[in-house]
Amino acid sequence: MTRYRIHSCEQMMELIGQLGFLPLLVSGIPGYSAEEMADADCRYVVYPDGGWDWPLWKWKGIIINESDCVYGKFFNGKAGFISRFWWPHFCNYRRSLYPMPENGSIEAIIYQTLCEQDSIINRDLRAACGFSGPKMRSKFDGYVTRLQMATRVVTEDFVYPRDKHNNEYGWGWSLLTTPERLYGKQSCTADCSPEDSLALMTRHLHSILPHATATQITKLLK
Repeated sequence: MTRYRIHSCEQMMELIGQLGFLPLLVSGIPGYSAEEMADADCRYVVYPDGGWDWPLWKWKGIIINESDCVYGKFFNGKAGFISRFWWPHFCNYRRSLYPMPENGSIEAIIYQTLCEQDSIINRDLRAACGFSGPKMRSKFDGYVTRLQMATRVVTEDFVYPRDKHNNEYGWGWSLLTTPERLYGKQSCTADCSPEDSLALMTRHLHSILPHATATQITKLLK
């Protein structure tokens, strides 16, 4: 992946369209993540006064809103981008592995609550679902991650708190929604079997990642 180098938000959007699948952070395939492809001045830096900057992290919301891609925790529970071209095949395959949550299950309750709200930031969804006790945040995040792995939940944008000067700060909250609401039901279906979708995605990933093993690519897609 040394031939790819990210210098700007615009270049990263172009790269997502070109590659089709782009993990945000280290993916398990050497060099295959936005973090590893980013130029030095786009990486995380901590200043002497305790402040920090991470252009790559700040671009996420811009990319979701201005490019033709989907964002969520899709790759082994880690975040990344998928182009809208490949999203129907990704949904087709993933939903064959992760069926709709059973009625009455915690994941079903979270999903239904989200559907009723259309879109909601993750901390408010957590409160609405009653995850307010000690250590509940990590448990809730685990359920939401599984729903994202199942392509039932995606990130629509990021919402940041503001200080007294009206400046955004912090890591931001994910604004969650369903892909059907955001992109339409048709965008989540493919006119082929899940196995055919898997074969198409696998062949594509082998073409852009000739150094990756079959096991690495299978793990990325599952």
